[in-house]
Amino acid sequence: MSIDRKRVLLTSGKRKTSIARATVKPGEGRVEINKIPIEAYLPEMARKKIMEPLLLAGDSWKKSDIEVDVRGGGFMAQAEAARMSIARAIVKLLKSSEIEEVYRKHDRAMLSGDPRRKEPKKFGGPGARRRKQKSYR
Repeated sequence: MSIDRKRVLLTSGKRKTSIARATVKPGEGRVEINKIPIEAYLPEMARKKIMEPLLLAGDSWKKSDIEVDVRGGGFMAQAEAARMSIARAIVKLLKSSEIEEVYRKHDRAMLSGDPRRKEPKKFGGPGARRRKQKSYR
């Protein structure tokens, strides 16, 4: 049994240092994040964040399976990267400008990335801005 290459979609999403790659194949509506079904994915806040594009799209995507592979960053950055890759995959799958508009109105970060990054550490202190305290007495 060979997979029809034309029916497989690949999309990606990034947030901070997390990178998510979503693969969409014909199926019966299963969603897996790092081989874990979305119903069992923890923590709950991250699961709800990932579910947003699925709930906003309705049942139109349920004829396909979505597998997401996420690497790097913390759990919330991973959730937002997975959410972005899923939203982009659904827009690409349905070829619908209406669903894209719904996503943009709900949260612009669903389809377009957030360019903010961690500021690099400087000398003279433990972080980017904090300095060692001085005492003149």
